[in-house]
Amino acid sequence: MTIKSISTNIGKALLINAFFMFIAIVISVIEGFDSGFTPLAISFSVTFITGMFPFIFVKSEPSATLQSGFMTIVLSWLLSFVFGMLPYVLWGGEFTLINAWFESVSGYTTTGATILTDIESLPKSILFWRSSTHFIGGLGVIIFLLMVLPDSSAVKLRLTNLELSSLSKEGYRFRSGTTARVMVGVYCALTTCLFLLLWAAGMSPFDAVNHAFSTVSTGGFSTRNMSIMHYDSVVIDIILTVFMILSSMHFGTLFAIAVKRSFKPLGNSVTRYYLSIIAVISIIIMLSLKLQGGYESWGKALLDSTFQTASYISTTGFGQADNALWPLLANTLLIFASFHCGCSGSTTGGIKADRAYISIKAIYGEFQKRLHPNSMFRTRINGRILDEETISSVFLYIVLYLFTALVSFTLVLICGISVGDAFSGTIASLGNVGPGTGALGTMGNYSAMPATVKFIFTIDMFFGRVEIFPILIVLSMIFKKDK
Repeated sequence: MTIKSISTNIGKALLINAFFMFIAIVISVIEGFDSGFTPLAISFSVTFITGMFPFIFVKSEPSATLQSGFMTIVLSWLLSFVFGMLPYVLWGGEFTLINAWFESVSGYTTTGATILTDIESLPKSILFWRSSTHFIGGLGVIIFLLMVLPDSSAVKLRLTNLELSSLSKEGYRFRSGTTARVMVGVYCALTTCLFLLLWAAGMSPFDAVNHAFSTVSTGGFSTRNMSIMHYDSVVIDIILTVFMILSSMHFGTLFAIAVKRSFKPLGNSVTRYYLSIIAVISIIIMLSLKLQGGYESWGKALLDSTFQTASYISTTGFGQADNALWPLLANTLLIFASFHCGCSGSTTGGIKADRAYISIKAIYGEFQKRLHPNSMFRTRINGRILDEETISSVFLYIVLYLFTALVSFTLVLICGISVGDAFSGTIASLGNVGPGTGALGTMGNYSAMPATVKFIFTIDMFFGRVEIFPILIVLSMIFKKDK
């Protein structure tokens, strides 16, 4: 592990943050030097100087070890959290130190949970910076593993498959560098298209940009206190529903559709499974809302159920209806969606559809082996046989994910939080969803949570975004070094 390679790459991450801070400063100037100007100007200066430091005083090294790559990933995230909270702390208002940390971590991890009770009181410059953390974090989680780590083909292939499951890349496999460019291209194309559509649908250009950042990153920060409910527009609801689903699918699938001008890539088994899950959950919630929730219109029930299902399973977390008023069945399914989440190779958190599908197929295979001991049943995805190592890694991740959730849930309970809020908050934070149920639902926030609980939830967000393994590897490196 080398300090030189780590510091240089961390510097790059900080300069990206400084760039978006500068744009926020420009917005402040356009708005007549709003109250966000000074906090952003100071934050930009500190972040830019710190980011430039390695390039001026540290000689970069052409290669890096696997260990330094993992260390770079973890430290880049952590330092982004720290520097990203500076504009909030300096601006003041509801942003106490822990609240600023919470908002920053929630933004970068694209969780979208907030401590703010009056979002609309923030100046536009701070609101833009807040949404920018989504855009940076959503892109970063894809790119870091592909562009920061060493170019060793074996290493990169192994790590790429952890983050961007090869199961959902069937028929369009690229080299790691090409994959990164494809991901960036799709990410920016989706953002641009959504911005134009939201603007055309009636949002102001400013609101359209912010919500495009939040949607494609599957973050969920809104510029309005009532989130998407503020706009009361069926057209906007439908547009956002479509883009939340698109943004939670493997970006390679979307690229293949665009290049081939065909929907045939949607035929891969993971994508079909994922879309089927969305459809089933949406229909059941629709029935629950119509039969138990007091909805008079089937159309309204379908719109709300589909929007909130897409919002939770994509880990976006927008609020288009107050789910605190929904029946128990509907909220239970939303919690399940928060566990399940979207596909690998997207910006979603959670266990992910790929792992869920593999686990189902593997369990089915074990049943077949028990029923037919002499058979040679193999777990297949899209015609390819999965090796035992892949299957084992999937189950290991799920076990670690559930164990992390259990530990977090227990700690939050010890802090005196009710079972319902502790459970939904833990699942929403670890899955990078944002809203949970009850007091933490779509129209709620995390402002009333004790400081300790807020900090625990930010740890959950970090673990969920980085997908546990890199953090555990870095911790093992630290403890091993100490010994």
